[in-house]
Amino acid sequence: MRSAPSSILLRRMPWENILLAALLIFSIGSAAQSGAFRDLDNGLRNFSFALRSSTASGQIHVVEMDAASVAQIQRWPWPRSNYAGVVTALDAAGARSIIFDVDFSSASDPVEDAALARSLNKVAAQIILPTFAQSESFGSDRQIDALPIAALRQHASLASVSVIPDSDGVVRNMPLGTITAGVPRPSLSAQATGVAGKAGEHFPVDFAINPASIPRYSFIDIADGRFDTSAVRGKDILIGATAIEMGDRYATPRHGVLPGVIVQALAAETLLGGIPIFGGWEFPLLVGAMAAALIFAQKTYRRVVMVSGMGAVLLFVADIASYSLVNVEFRIVAGLLLILGSGVARAGLLLYRDLYRAQRIDQESGLPNRRALREADGSREHAQTIVAMVANFDAIKSVIGAEAIGSLMQSLAARMGDNDLIYRVDDRCLAWISEEGHETRLEKLTELRRELRRPLEVAGKRVDPAIVFGIAAAGATAEASLAASTALANDKVWHMHEAAEQDLLEQQVSLMGELANAIENHQLEVQYQPKLDLKTNRIASVEALVRWHHPTRGYLSPDSFIPLAEKSDHIADMTLFVLQRTLRDLSQWQAAGMEVKAAVNISARLLTSQVFFEAVRAALAESETSASHLIFEVTESATMADPSAALRALEGYRQMGIMISLDDYGTGQSTLTYLKTLPIGELKIDRSFVENAHEDSSDALLVRSTVHLAHALGLQVVAEGIETKECLDFLREVGCDLAQGYHVSRPLPAPDLLALCQRYTGVASLPERSAA
Repeated sequence: MRSAPSSILLRRMPWENILLAALLIFSIGSAAQSGAFRDLDNGLRNFSFALRSSTASGQIHVVEMDAASVAQIQRWPWPRSNYAGVVTALDAAGARSIIFDVDFSSASDPVEDAALARSLNKVAAQIILPTFAQSESFGSDRQIDALPIAALRQHASLASVSVIPDSDGVVRNMPLGTITAGVPRPSLSAQATGVAGKAGEHFPVDFAINPASIPRYSFIDIADGRFDTSAVRGKDILIGATAIEMGDRYATPRHGVLPGVIVQALAAETLLGGIPIFGGWEFPLLVGAMAAALIFAQKTYRRVVMVSGMGAVLLFVADIASYSLVNVEFRIVAGLLLILGSGVARAGLLLYRDLYRAQRIDQESGLPNRRALREADGSREHAQTIVAMVANFDAIKSVIGAEAIGSLMQSLAARMGDNDLIYRVDDRCLAWISEEGHETRLEKLTELRRELRRPLEVAGKRVDPAIVFGIAAAGATAEASLAASTALANDKVWHMHEAAEQDLLEQQVSLMGELANAIENHQLEVQYQPKLDLKTNRIASVEALVRWHHPTRGYLSPDSFIPLAEKSDHIADMTLFVLQRTLRDLSQWQAAGMEVKAAVNISARLLTSQVFFEAVRAALAESETSASHLIFEVTESATMADPSAALRALEGYRQMGIMISLDDYGTGQSTLTYLKTLPIGELKIDRSFVENAHEDSSDALLVRSTVHLAHALGLQVVAEGIETKECLDFLREVGCDLAQGYHVSRPLPAPDLLALCQRYTGVASLPERSAA
């Protein structure tokens, strides 16, 4: 066995400090210039928000278009007389200004528009209405400017409500002004607080302000006069949506997702203290450079740590003070990194001589460790890393004791010979780099295993180690260790990592070839999960689910082949198989006197496919079943890639007579406008919101409001994931239309479904279900 690497001694040369400090300043400055520290600066700013948490001034109040208001008004868009009533009530109470974060860019009923215009004209309070720009269509760079209708603009000031999140989707800054319809306009927050600024300028929002401290009122309470009029006298009132189903929500630092109107209120609260200034990263970097000079002058490790720590803390405290006292927000990560990096670099120069060996030598065995192996030269063409794993390591350790493990690994390394440098890369693993040919290497491993299995005497006890080997490319130590574990699990002498990856690839390719054969030969099965009509207590519809019982692999989970089918373009054939089988079974059920609808899931890849569209048309033409008995279930995400094409496809299917169901509702970004745009007839609430709704008040509120909203839009509602009677009773109480889940029934073959439907008689309780 070769000796371990020797230490390298460093001579102390003054220019090393200067060169290293200059390199740090240049590197960190360049990284800061490129924006590399943006996420770190944002995270540090969030921490500082928490440290200087504060309450709102009380000047800005919010009138919420909340769930209670949605439930009482029960229409969307709201009649504008509702807004007129609220404006009148707030003005009568003495509000200083009334600011809308509500889109009035489209005309509604002329009578309603006139009512709101009259109200705006009569009030003494300043009225501010929103203007904003939006994309012409999904993926388009063209912007369309949205202004309130002319009748409303005559009596109000206009302000921009544009919110521009950062690239990670989080809102940190707000504009002082923007340009809409060719006119520079102040932002809503700037207009509300009387702050002047140029269009295109931004300011950082002070998220240290607790949004819960902003006074709030329910829209419906204001409209009905249920509020303390003295509380709003002389105040600036923001009116906007906070109900979840309205969708106007943004991710923010520290506070998570907030309604847009609350973000606007926090921006206004920020400006009440003056316009915050972006101080940048240059000045903190200069401060860090002065601290770095002091750090590199220290002679001991202890003093380096002390000066570095004090410098970092002082810079952080100074940053908080600068914002609190003079309203300047710096980006201090570059300065902090320079201080801390200088401390690490100086400590490294002082300690390198002592640490070099310790960092590369395993303390128990004295063998070079994993780090030394990473630095070893294994760059020749056929070089590979070999890991020898002691399979019975735990048993040997219990016999000889933990203190003797180092001696065990030394003895094993000695038996491996002197040709290669042996490294200890894990508690139970030794490794080396082999540059021999493949066949020679495998022959030597077999011989070496026999040699290593000879009993060893360690700590006065004889032990018989069992060794397996893993092989991977040079430098891939983790992969070689994984290959050794695979060899142990499969009772092999050795295992190559590349072989494991190839096996997985071959298995997937083989499975897809078998799936194509199964589709062609009609070997797949279709089962149906019933949906219970909660009003009639009868099975009203079913969802078609594909199943595959492989002749040699046994039952395969849909998750194991449906994703692969999508990737390998088998999804169209599989979906058409399900559709044709469903049409056949519908026809047979109708002949037996059972009237139900059947839902088929449509993949995102198929939604806009014209070929698949025509195949559906042909399947319906050949079937005796009417398209009105079919439901196509699509997810919201399936419509997002190309909304225009998706809308055309869905309209085409609806014209055929097929109902469209929006699946997994609640897990995406659905809004009221979105629900109105799509030609859907059914909404399926995702099981994650349903299964605990009878116990969890938040889930209950979401389900209840979604049911009411869907009914207001003329949609029927299906709740998924019903596992208990209590959950089913809750859904009946809130007026849900259909329920689907194991409490109703598991997925069943077509003949069994007919029998189940005959047992549902319309009585308001579930019939006894069989163990199946």
